Order: sequence, then C-alpha cells, then structure tokens
Amino acid sequence: HTNDSLMIPNGAILNGDLGTVYDVDPRDPGQVQEFVAHSWYKYADEQAGLHPWDGVTEPSFELGPNTVGSRTAIENIDEGAKYSWLKSPRWRGNAMEVGPLARYLVAYARSREEIKEQVDSTLAELGLPITALFSTLGRTAARGLESQWCAWKMREVFDEMMANVKRGDTATANMDKFDPATWEADVKGVGYGEAPRGALGHWVHIKDTKIENYQCIVPSTWNASPRDAAGNIGAYEAALLGTPMANPEQPLEILRTIHSFDPCLA
Repeated sequence: HTNDSLMIPNGAILNGDLGTVYDVDPRDPGQVQEFVAHSWYKYADEQAGLHPWDGVTEPSFELGPNTVGSRTAIENIDEGAKYSWLKSPRWRGNAMEVGPLARYLVAYARSREEIKEQVDSTLAELGLPITALFSTLGRTAARGLESQWCAWKMREVFDEMMANVKRGDTATANMDKFDPATWEADVKGVGYGEAPRGALGHWVHIKDTKIENYQCIVPSTWNASPRDAAGNIGAYEAALLGTPMANPEQPLEILRTIHSFDPCLA
C-alpha cells in the first residue's frame, strides 16, 4: 500500500512543524530503535539502541542509589538511574507521540480534505489556532473527531463488504504468501498499523521455520517511554513539564493530561 491508498496516511512530524511530514519505514534499522538506558532491561551496550528485529528483552530490576523506599515499596524513584519497565522507542533518535492526535496532524499536514474540514471547523468554532492542538485539549478533541470520522468510514467499508459478498467474494484474507514451505530458511517480517491508542508494530525473525525473535512496540510504549541514552524524554514526561497544579496533594491536572493519552499496559 501507499499513503495515497490509506484512509489515514502515515508519517512523522518533528517539533510541531506541519510543513514537513517524513516517511516512515519500520523495517529500517536506522529509523526505529529501542533504548534501555533508563529501563529495567539489560543490553550488552546500554548506550546503543536496537532495532526490534535484533531486540533483546532481558529484565534487570535494580533501583538507583537515590531511591527512597524499598524494592517493593518505592516512595521516590531515582530518575537518574533505571526507573521504568518500558523501553524507550525512538524514530531516528526522536521521541514520538502516537495516537489520534498524531494521526490527525499527519493527515492534516498531508492535506486530507475530510480531516482538514473537521479540524478547521472545530478550531473556528472554538476560536483557536492550529497550534492549540498540541495540548491536552488537542488530544481529547482528536479522539472525538476521529470517532466521528471512523463512524463514517465504517459505514462505507460495510457497504463495500456487503457488495463484495453479493458478488460472491467471501474471502477473508489473502493467503498467497502464507505458505511456510515457500519461505527461505531465514526471514524477517513486520506487521504494523494503527490501533486506537496509536502506532503498533510486531517484528518477527523466523529461522528454519521457527520463531528466532519476536518483539512488539505498542502505543503506550512510545508515549510513556522513559528517557533514552541521550536524555530525551518521552511524550508523557514532555506533556507534564510546566503543568500548574491548584493543589499538588490532589494532582488532577496531571491525571487529566495523562488520561488524554488513553494509557494502557504496555
């Protein structure tokens, strides 16, 4: 498939610049890498990133020297050491946000008219500029707008499916390439798409018809990732920087921002 054939195009936007959308290839080891400098996992070289085809998931739970509390009752984590069970996936070294807002910004920047009309009319009604979308409000609004768009598209897809069935086309999958007897001895593949929470990828390395390695990067791993070896923070941490709180003992503002990402167990 190509971006022209996708209902929602893929791509990457850096630093909020909607004037440039970069193409993404999850098969390219130079594009997608995972780091564990601040994650409770172990690499041979903890400053280096690994592409998922070469990924290693070896738990290594250890608390930093400045941690307050115990291994089973942490009161204050040492953020200078390892502090998360999530790895730090990066695209060309950049921390990325995924989800409805990311999809809508890419579609908007790639001039998809249905999306642009939705976004522009909503911003006009609220009296806000496009930059207002880079926020908790933007993530929440994008989820609602995308739900509306999905309802439209589900009806279109359903009508197409029923027309196919009436013509006698009842196939449910393309099995042309799913014949292990035709595979080479050493093969790699990746399945990627957009889950409701964001970009999802499964990478597999098959050797002699057996799975040699299998790694996933799920949406909340991108969004909730800890700092990487270069000190780059993930989307959750970036979104919380500078958040004012009316009552630090009841941090509702923090909860509101994190909830806008729709977190899951990653």
